[in-house]
Amino acid sequence: MTPTLSPGGGEDKGEGDERGNMRVLVVGSGGREHALVWRLAQSPQVTVLFAAPGNPGMARHARCVPIKADALDELGSFAERERIDLTVVGPELPLILGIADRFQAKGLAIFGPSQSAAALEGSKAFAKQLMAKHGIPTARFQAFRDAASARRFARELGAPLVVKADGPAAGKGAIVCRTLEEADNAIALCLEQRAFGRSGEQIVVEEFLVGEEASFFALTDGESALPLGTAQDHKTVFDDDQGPNTGGMGAYSPAPIVDALMHEQIMRTIILPTVQAMAAEGRPYRGVIYAGLMLTRDGPKVLEYNCRFGDPEHQTVMPRLEDDPLPLLHAVARGERLPATVRWRSEAAVCVVLASGGYPGEYQTGKPISGIEEAEKLSDVTVFHAGTTLQDGQLLTAGGRVLGVTALGADIAAAIDRAYEAVGKICFEGIHFRKDIGRKALTRRGR
Repeated sequence: MTPTLSPGGGEDKGEGDERGNMRVLVVGSGGREHALVWRLAQSPQVTVLFAAPGNPGMARHARCVPIKADALDELGSFAERERIDLTVVGPELPLILGIADRFQAKGLAIFGPSQSAAALEGSKAFAKQLMAKHGIPTARFQAFRDAASARRFARELGAPLVVKADGPAAGKGAIVCRTLEEADNAIALCLEQRAFGRSGEQIVVEEFLVGEEASFFALTDGESALPLGTAQDHKTVFDDDQGPNTGGMGAYSPAPIVDALMHEQIMRTIILPTVQAMAAEGRPYRGVIYAGLMLTRDGPKVLEYNCRFGDPEHQTVMPRLEDDPLPLLHAVARGERLPATVRWRSEAAVCVVLASGGYPGEYQTGKPISGIEEAEKLSDVTVFHAGTTLQDGQLLTAGGRVLGVTALGADIAAAIDRAYEAVGKICFEGIHFRKDIGRKALTRRGR
């Protein structure tokens, strides 16, 4: 259901509505944040909803304010001035920079981990060392700042292997190396050519895990953890998992590979031990833990942690969540206990990302976009904006990943059909998208 909007943005609750009076700010401008804004706009507890900086899609549901996501002081001042009851942070960078600490120092409720806890994503070396120390299953690894030492360890591991920039790299800092020559080049790219800047001053070299990937989300108050859905992302730019990694070309939820037994094992061996490990290290974690997992023959192992919701995975999780997410996010921000479970819709969801031609390399922007209204006329289809801008009334491309076309269906096959039917109605010059989103789920269903 799409909420009715007031002219100033934000859901119009009507005069005399006493269901809620919360003023909420969502920080960010991508598809993940649009999904958050879209879902929060449906909460009866929200009276005013802001997005900073937002995007044209979010402007249908919230009042967008021109403050960048990493402008921490400006965001804090805005939240004080507007008497914001809850701030929800979408992207990782503000969290890694310490936005939660600054807001809490002002007495402002904010959903997201502290700067010290956000190191779980901010430093892959820290995360790997935490897992090794506390017995959380992951790949064999070592961290390096010296290229020669990294190359020696690569030969000890043997190919294939993975080279990862230590810091955040917009989902592109993990390089799968099929040969030792590729590993040498990846190590040089990070440590010698400084392709990832400060994020690549340290790297992690780790064994290549074989299995099927899945994304697992859980909310935590620092002590307990509440599972919040599963999904599978499609990282590479081309069909059949070919080409370079991207920020994500599509996703589906739920992930059929995570059955009830696997779900219990992930909670028992990974999520709860991670919450306990962070508390033991003096870095209590409050927020969402997004564990990127490889489901191997030896059980689930952590590929990486993220301290925020996934993108595009969140665009498939939010439409399936039946319960209002606002009380959950608010409880985490206030340090209150979480419920034991949440309710989900029975449908599956599929998101197909529409990208600019050339992404994740060089691409052009400023291309007119058409067909979104036609796409959203289809039942249970929502188009989330990621890289768009509005100029003189015309919607234009403004990023590598432009739109996330999300559809619900009775099962994943039905959701796939509906999503691609909607994709067929949207046009812009150079449009690129994968044509195999969800295929793995169908293969698994047929086994």
